[in-house]
Amino acid sequence: MSAEAADREAVTSSRPCTPPQTSWFEFLLEESLLDKHLKKVSPVDPSPVQLIIQFLEQASKPLVNEQNQVQPPPDNKRNRILKLLALKVAAHLKWDLDVLEKSLSVPVLNMLLNELLCISKVPPGTKHVDVDLASLPPTTAMAILLYNRWAIRTIVKSSFPVKQVKPGPPQLNVMNQIQQEKEVTENILKVLKEQAADSILVLEGALKLNKDLYIHTIRTLDLLAMEPGAVNGETESSTAGFNISAEELQCQVCYDLGAIYFQQGSTDSALYGNAREKFFRTKELISKIGSSLHCIIDEKRLAGYCQACGVLAPSDNTSQPSTPYSQIHSCLRSGNYQELVKIFLEDNRTPSLPVQFRQSVLRELSQKAQQGNDVLEEICFKVCVCNSVCDVMQGRPVGVHFNQLFLRPTKEKIDFLLEVCSKSIQVESASESSKRKMAYFLKNLCLGLEDLQLVFMISSHELFIALLKDDERKLLIDQMRKRSPRVNLGTKPITSFYDIPASASVNIGQLEHQLILSADPWRIRQILIELHGMTSERQFWTVSNKWEVPNVYGNVILGIKDNLTRDLVYILMAKGLHCSTVKDFVHAKQLFAACLELVTEFSPKLRQVMLNEVLLLDIYSHEAGAGLLGETPPSNLISRVRGYLEMRVPDIPLRQVVAEECVAFLLNWRENEYLTMQVPLPLVQTNPYVKLGQLLAATCKDLPGPKESRRAAKDLWEVVVQICSVTNQHKRGNDGRVSLIKQRDSTLGIMYRSELLSFIKKLREPLVLTTILSLFVKLHNVREDIVNDITAEHISIWPSSIPNLQSVDFEAVAVTIKELVSYALTVNSNNHFWLIIQADIYFATNQYSAALHYYLQAGAVCSDFFTKMVPPDVYTDQVIKRMIKCCSLLNCHTQVAILCQFLREIDYKTAFKALQEQNSHDAMDSYYDYIWDITILEYLTYLHHKRGETDKKQIAIKAIGQTELNSSNPEEVLQLAAQRRKKKFLQAMAKLYF
Repeated sequence: MSAEAADREAVTSSRPCTPPQTSWFEFLLEESLLDKHLKKVSPVDPSPVQLIIQFLEQASKPLVNEQNQVQPPPDNKRNRILKLLALKVAAHLKWDLDVLEKSLSVPVLNMLLNELLCISKVPPGTKHVDVDLASLPPTTAMAILLYNRWAIRTIVKSSFPVKQVKPGPPQLNVMNQIQQEKEVTENILKVLKEQAADSILVLEGALKLNKDLYIHTIRTLDLLAMEPGAVNGETESSTAGFNISAEELQCQVCYDLGAIYFQQGSTDSALYGNAREKFFRTKELISKIGSSLHCIIDEKRLAGYCQACGVLAPSDNTSQPSTPYSQIHSCLRSGNYQELVKIFLEDNRTPSLPVQFRQSVLRELSQKAQQGNDVLEEICFKVCVCNSVCDVMQGRPVGVHFNQLFLRPTKEKIDFLLEVCSKSIQVESASESSKRKMAYFLKNLCLGLEDLQLVFMISSHELFIALLKDDERKLLIDQMRKRSPRVNLGTKPITSFYDIPASASVNIGQLEHQLILSADPWRIRQILIELHGMTSERQFWTVSNKWEVPNVYGNVILGIKDNLTRDLVYILMAKGLHCSTVKDFVHAKQLFAACLELVTEFSPKLRQVMLNEVLLLDIYSHEAGAGLLGETPPSNLISRVRGYLEMRVPDIPLRQVVAEECVAFLLNWRENEYLTMQVPLPLVQTNPYVKLGQLLAATCKDLPGPKESRRAAKDLWEVVVQICSVTNQHKRGNDGRVSLIKQRDSTLGIMYRSELLSFIKKLREPLVLTTILSLFVKLHNVREDIVNDITAEHISIWPSSIPNLQSVDFEAVAVTIKELVSYALTVNSNNHFWLIIQADIYFATNQYSAALHYYLQAGAVCSDFFTKMVPPDVYTDQVIKRMIKCCSLLNCHTQVAILCQFLREIDYKTAFKALQEQNSHDAMDSYYDYIWDITILEYLTYLHHKRGETDKKQIAIKAIGQTELNSSNPEEVLQLAAQRRKKKFLQAMAKLYF
């Protein structure tokens, strides 16, 4: 044998074997086995809670007699011993409800505690509220209190949201067992909630007991199991069982009462005061008791309860210190915002408030400030500064809100910021890490400021000097000099920013800063005259890298010989284009008008350029304002647009975007006749946007028209197909193999697909958008994938096939349709045909919930939210079938059955198959009122009868029994009944999916 094999055998032989698990019945056969098992350091296989479950499960098993009838579990010696064993295990766990509740289900724990009541001599059916606890034996009184404590704890726990466990593979027996346990739990909870008031009274009464109580141990339970004569009263004496002191008992009861009062406070706010009293009493008792084996309270949860009560039910008692939470909420309620800022400042020194709470307070203040409360704007800033400095000290990044509020820094803001920083760190005792964080924050703040006076305020502050070393301050000066080369920062130390001389370099820098900020043409001219008077060597159009002029204009402007004129024309145009981009049309018009007036004096070419830009600006201005409201553009604007397209001036630099916007403008205002018949032919041949616009206009003009007049549609189809085609190239690799490369953006078309998409997104006219959407839908459907076909209007006008199907990039077509329909719905979200297209897209991509949302929205917008019937051309059989499939794949099978009635011929096969499904995720029998087909209702009745579902069967029978569904009624009555149910069902579906 090899050494390796020997080692492996040695390891294998030395590995201990896992002992077999002890079975429950072995504890019945050997009385001492339970004690031995529980005395282990950590008893497992089975654990104590597993033993309780097994003992009670066996003791409560029903019997089946010879006639196959189910009988209740017999009260024999075996079952009594099993119940006693379960009680012994619970006693071993010291009746710790936290342990028992965590591991045992509600039915099992209910059974266990009822057995405790039974063995403690509490007669079955006794109302605990009628019993005088002081007169009972200690163990009996303790059993009653333990049961009632568990009752209200269970009620409180049931009100908490519980994450649903993801089910495994469906198994009928397991599912039935889970359902039965769920029903039993619900029944127990119902009884406990009905008796909640009694349980509260019992526990309130327990607080008046000023004596120790006792709870059963394994020994006392053994004595109770013996013959009555052999007990000698020991179990009821003052020394039997676990001793629970009066303070321990009151502590547990106060905590549980506080929890139930807090839970009920949502319906009766006065109970928050009761909860507060109980919780604070619990805190007092915990500090008095110290550590205890029998009184275990979750102190973190208790602290949370106390904080919540301090806010929901503030106390007038000044002896109880108020928490920062209650102080903050008190300030918010009273409007004492200055005090609120002080609390945040104090918390910065010794942080205790969670960051989420700080942010929630800031959000609340911001919302109030947005409603017009000007006073709160300053408070928002101060709270935001406190939060940001706290974030810095705790190593979190500074939020966007701080940067937004600091866009316009002032002396007052810097003063407050420095005050917060000083109070948030004690330089003498702070750690090096904290000092570096604060220093880094202040240094970055300096680098982000433009105003030198504000920089000096920070850099000369004692905190800044204490945190940054001399070499770091010098490095900061160098960084600022690189950022602002025109201001000589290096000639003097940083503390002399106030003393910078009014030299020519500073004056030039200040004038350039004003030049960048100004949007007034007259002021821009004055500044440039001053600058050119100071120096003739500079080109001031280069001052800002944000000033951009299209290359096609730049060559002409930079060819102007006079430096001042060149700078002025360039800057006026650049600023005008920027204002137009950000939709500041007022300033843009002023800048362009000044530039037009200037260039008219010396350059006809630039004059035409400016006229073109003014035209483009007027189009933008109208489309962003009056055009959105549906106002027709002025006739002179339409004439100028036509004039631009017909312009024949040679050597004029032209921007493609002007022609693009002109064509889109004419399409949006239905100038189809002009685009079709009057646009110059050379322009159509040279400008792709004009050609596309002409084809779109001609196609729309022909709608609806005879089949032979669809030449324009065929031409438009060919143009778009070429744009969406891919070019294939063959490339030989290093290994000699030839590979196929697809080039996405085809150069075969008149423009790229991205350019086409950009142009379409300038259109707003419904018929034009519908036409282009219809074209792309047809192109998507040409692959003959019936399952994923999309429906659209006017789809028949397009050719039904493509000669070279493989050349079309269908992936790009699908992406384009998604973008187009999303854009179209921003133009008009109530166009039901566009909504159907969106729904079909989601259906084709297996997003069934979203598809249903849009199918329902399409029906809602054309029926006043289903108060009228949905037109049949909207809810066609194809749409209904897709809605059925969506519901089926979402496991909403009752909805499937109801929708089957909407088809022209009711699909009974699909409806019956859906109703047979038991795992339905919809409202099931709540939907039966929406069924009008008697055959489906009769099938439902049969199905529920077969399954033994009596309640659901009665609901189905009730639905059948409605007089308006009687088959003897006139057809008009039956139709009205069906229509009423259709409307109500669709409204219910809309509420579910909207």
